[in-house]
Amino acid sequence: MAHMADVIPTNPQEEAAQGRIALWLSAEDLGWLARHCCCPEDASPDEKDRCGRLRFRSSAALHKHSRSG
Repeated sequence: MAHMADVIPTNPQEEAAQGRIALWLSAEDLGWLARHCCCPEDASPDEKDRCGRLRFRSSAALHKHSRSG
């Protein structure tokens, strides 16, 4: 997984081309997602990877938001 310093700014057209959809959440909800993992002990590597991506993207969005304010 990329580190925060490795994050490339989001390109809305590229994201749409990859089938990604924008999701508007409050800063509080993003913070919760960034910190919370609800994977069970027996989660598969794919499930853990998906959780990690969601947490990372939540953290990156919150970071970007804090820099724009």
